[in-house]
Amino acid sequence: MTKFARLTTRALIRVGGEDAAKFLQALITCDVDHLAPGQAHFGALLTPQGKILFDFFVVRSEDGFLVDVDARMRDDLVKRLNFYKLRAKVEIAPAGEAMQVFAVWDGEAQGGGIAFPDPRLSEMGTRFYGEAAPQGEEADYDAHRLVLGMPEGGVDYAYGDTFPHEALMDQFDGVDFAKGCYVGQEVVSRMQHRGTARKRVIMVEREADGGGLPDAGTAIEAVGEAGGKNVGVMGSSLSGRGLAMLRLDRVAGAQAAGTPLMAGKETITARLQPWVKFGWPRD
Repeated sequence: MTKFARLTTRALIRVGGEDAAKFLQALITCDVDHLAPGQAHFGALLTPQGKILFDFFVVRSEDGFLVDVDARMRDDLVKRLNFYKLRAKVEIAPAGEAMQVFAVWDGEAQGGGIAFPDPRLSEMGTRFYGEAAPQGEEADYDAHRLVLGMPEGGVDYAYGDTFPHEALMDQFDGVDFAKGCYVGQEVVSRMQHRGTARKRVIMVEREADGGGLPDAGTAIEAVGEAGGKNVGVMGSSLSGRGLAMLRLDRVAGAQAAGTPLMAGKETITARLQPWVKFGWPRD
């Protein structure tokens, strides 16, 4: 049975004009040059130091691009893109409240609008932009992405303080390592070639049956006889399942030593998403 949700936490920006593709290509982590109408990538705009300022879906439309961003960040992203515009022939503005964002999974999107497979992971389903659709529960979408271990910016990692590798963007083609320069490219490329991402957003579960996990921002510690050692911080969670930003080496060491991980007062287990291409570090 098809499942859907209107994502009220998302908003759209239009980027048009004859220089739109060239403009975005020089700024963001994903490759937009080869997108056909209706195709999309996930990407980000970074600081010069290589940390995520904004992350988003970019979809080619008939007259330019739509950028699907955290609704709280929409106006800031419009302002930032206009700051970079200079003399480029580009128009950047909110798409308006009539164009809404939906997620559809376990089925296909119906009706008019723009629909495309989620470019991060096929199991995530379809992204759909339209003026009207059934009003599913956004919490159902959160449960869906948590089952798959898909991070969400602003809740599972902090904007302005997270590298793309830490947010797993290298794992679902959110960074194109073959394209030309973009803001922050040198730092991200160096992390890729040196394999220096020590932290990652990883799946966590409450060991005890029933109950939930602590709020996002709760410290996670490996608690042994000598006391606790910080290994990360909780992100979003629902019904005892969630995501956390974890130091992989410290968690691997705790697992090898049989040291429990504690998020607040809850004992948790950590495991890698089945779709990631990296493993636990070895000594």
